[in-house]
Amino acid sequence: MDQVWTAELRTEEGKGASRRLRLTGKVPAIVYGGDQEAKSVALKSNQIERALRLNVDLYNTVLTLEGEGVSEQCVIKDLQRHPATGFISHVDFQRATDKSVIVKRVPLNFVGKETAPGVKIGGIMSFMQSNVEVTCLTKDLPTAIEVDVSQLEAGESLRLSELTVPDGVKLTALTHGNSDYDQAVVGISKVKR
Repeated sequence: MDQVWTAELRTEEGKGASRRLRLTGKVPAIVYGGDQEAKSVALKSNQIERALRLNVDLYNTVLTLEGEGVSEQCVIKDLQRHPATGFISHVDFQRATDKSVIVKRVPLNFVGKETAPGVKIGGIMSFMQSNVEVTCLTKDLPTAIEVDVSQLEAGESLRLSELTVPDGVKLTALTHGNSDYDQAVVGISKVKR
């Protein structure tokens, strides 16, 4: 799903300028990465809040920032909120190009939990990880990785190396070349008789 956000270039920078910007209902942001200079921009606060409410996969979606002097493809790298109010106070965007490699945390979507044979006989399914770190080109970034647990028996577990990931995507933990990083993702306990 394409997301296009309206942004404007910021000419003033610093704490005071950011405060004034927030008072007008805008959020200061920065776009960095690629082979270009960092660019300071501002976005409407309500636009960001609404998009975050409607789209849970937004952190792993390539966004387009459009406006006068701004035309960028990027992903959300970091989002800061005010500690008391919860309002967004700053956003960091990383440029997304077809050649740029990105490292991001991607949620795991577990399917087949109710039909797993180990659960049917009374085993308890435990989830050791809810997301994994991936390395890929920005264009290949998945919004989530589906994990099929419908065949899991009692006493069994699925490890990182057993996950099916899309083409061009690598699980960062497995690139270290050491089997210690091949951690369990989900398992079903043995049934006590």
